Amino acid sequence: MTEQSDSRPDGSGLLGAQVREAEEALTKLGASDPELAATLARVLGVVASEAARTTRFARALAKALTPPDPQTAPRPAERPRRSRRAPGVFDPFAVFAETGEAGLRSTLGELGLEQLRDIVSEHGMDHDRLALKWKDPGRVIDRIVERVESRTAKGAAFRGRPEQFTPRHDEAAGPTAEDSSP
Repeated sequence: MTEQSDSRPDGSGLLGAQVREAEEALTKLGASDPELAATLARVLGVVASEAARTTRFARALAKALTPPDPQTAPRPAERPRRSRRAPGVFDPFAVFAETGEAGLRSTLGELGLEQLRDIVSEHGMDHDRLALKWKDPGRVIDRIVERVESRTAKGAAFRGRPEQFTPRHDEAAGPTAEDSSP
């Protein structure tokens, strides 16, 4: 009767063969480690009976045990894209911290357009994807200085010490007639 079930076209013959292979493997394991063999047999029995009882569990189990299709498998977290540009000649944030805006502008003014673009690319200062296309070095310098000042001042309210006050253009002119008291 076993031969008849092995020759069935519906696949139960294959199932019978696989069950016999699992039984043989558990028997061999039982000779060297009976406790592990018994544990595995219990686990497989519980999983199989639950899959037979609950179709939802059977589908989830089949999905979990099916190897992923390489085209639809989730990709591992992508590494950050590497820029094709060379790293910047110097760190504009360090220069700004040491010499301020004037010193940063002066140092940037000594660089060529491609070196300025390298700094913009390395520090992610091309948020609108325009700065690397600009041909005027002065415009790229303005972008670098603007981004360095912006990022340096970010969070200043939470640092506990007030930033240095820089008067606006209209405040730098001095007191007006309205400000003076009689």
